[in-house]
Amino acid sequence: MTSAPTLSPAADPLDAAEAANLTSDAARRAMIDSQLRTSGVNAPFVLKRMAAVAREDHVPANWRANAYIDRAIALEGGGHIAAPLFYGAMLEEADPRAGEAVLVIDGGSGYLPALVEPLAGTLTVISPDDALKGTEGTGATLLLIDGAVEEVPANLAARLAEGARVVTGMVGRGGITRLAIGRKTDAGVALLPVKDMGIPRLSAFDAPKGWSF
Repeated sequence: MTSAPTLSPAADPLDAAEAANLTSDAARRAMIDSQLRTSGVNAPFVLKRMAAVAREDHVPANWRANAYIDRAIALEGGGHIAAPLFYGAMLEEADPRAGEAVLVIDGGSGYLPALVEPLAGTLTVISPDDALKGTEGTGATLLLIDGAVEEVPANLAARLAEGARVVTGMVGRGGITRLAIGRKTDAGVALLPVKDMGIPRLSAFDAPKGWSF
């Protein structure tokens, strides 16, 4: 049996402690090197968080051995955990700031909240269904949505501080999903697509369908 390769902290954005953690987990190391870095996700804080959180603890038991596969995994009881690249790219775009009030709409796995918690000043986690009920918990300065949405509903936008940043998946024309960013304004939240990628759809955030002729 061959031993895990030694990673030199001087040649890597991860510090010595994180490097040691990575070399002890081959699947997580492969996720970092072959999924994140090759797609341009290289921010040290993102790699550290993705290295620190055990994705296998957030998937169904029969998927634990393949938790780091580069696609979404269906969860028991509904919902999905998206591919690792979505979370890495989302964190890099969000760049949570010290003391920031972060609101996470959890897709059901708990993986995104686990990644974000040490980066946030305060962290509030709610389900997609709860996000559609009322406007409690207003004042968040960063909203992260674990899935692709057609729109950010008005009552969810009302939970955010003026100028709050939003990072989410977005469902575009033809059902194409993209990572997207936005900001809260008086008019609500307008999303700007950043990068095409496969992201599980959150149907709870589908736009109301009107009559068509």
